[in-house]
Amino acid sequence: MADAIDHAVVHTEKELIIRLAQVRYAIPTGESLMECEECGQLIPKGRRKAMPGVRTCVACQEKREN
Repeated sequence: MADAIDHAVVHTEKELIIRLAQVRYAIPTGESLMECEECGQLIPKGRRKAMPGVRTCVACQEKREN
């Protein structure tokens, strides 16, 4: 029984490492866009400063994440 639990824990840890790497890779970098690439609305300066490399407005980002 312990071997199965150990195997499950190792597998879960590997999956977590992979998913964290995917999330880190998806974080935008570089220069932010002035307008949302999806809807064309102006991206507020505060959002552009808080998220370097941002490409979408909050509403469109929320749609992507859902």
